[in-house]
Amino acid sequence: MPENITTVDQSSFDKIVLESSKPVLVDFWAPWCGPCRMVSPIVEELAKDYNGKVEFAKVNVDEAPFVASKYSIMSIPTIMIFKDGKPVEHVIGFKPKDQFKKLLDVVLAK
Repeated sequence: MPENITTVDQSSFDKIVLESSKPVLVDFWAPWCGPCRMVSPIVEELAKDYNGKVEFAKVNVDEAPFVASKYSIMSIPTIMIFKDGKPVEHVIGFKPKDQFKKLLDVVLAK
């Protein structure tokens, strides 16, 4: 995994995601999920494209069930964008890279 994507668990979620001074794109995923494996390279590309502007985190829902439950993650992959400690955008399922870019650009423009 690229160095600018942080693996987050239940104990580190608040500090890394909610307390970040930058927007954070969180990829809720699981290793057994085929669509999650399709989204992963897109998230890695976005992490390079938005390096320094947006933080990137991955949450394995099997290893962090309380975090997944707190944000009502029922389907994966779910991509959530947090800003100022609050979820501001989310996308469920596989989508093309430009859809994620549009969401990030909207969040960064606010």
